[in-house]
Amino acid sequence: MARPRKCRRVCCLPKADAFVPAGWGEKALPVVVMTVDEYETIRLIDHEGFSQEQCSVYMNVARTTVQQIYNSARKKLSIALVDGLPFKIQGGDYQLCDGGESHCGCGGCHKHRKSCHAVIASNKEEQS
Repeated sequence: MARPRKCRRVCCLPKADAFVPAGWGEKALPVVVMTVDEYETIRLIDHEGFSQEQCSVYMNVARTTVQQIYNSARKKLSIALVDGLPFKIQGGDYQLCDGGESHCGCGGCHKHRKSCHAVIASNKEEQS
């Protein structure tokens, strides 16, 4: 029996969930589908500058799992870009951050960014 998949913690859904190449029109092209958790690894590692280890802690999965998700996401991005295919972000095994934690510990979550900085500032004041 296979082990059940863990839900990956995701900060927020993407602002835009579909992209089409210029001049696409209504051609019947296959659509490349990236999952929300794949999008989150691209956002955290490539956009926010996290290491795979930091990303794994944030998403609450093993580093090897993050590496697999990240490799899959990069492959899908390259297919869409090189072949000029429409691209969609949807689905996957994820749980949206609800902002319920006192802070995220990494500063990567938009819902926690202000509280993270407040915790860091208060810790610095206490040490002074």
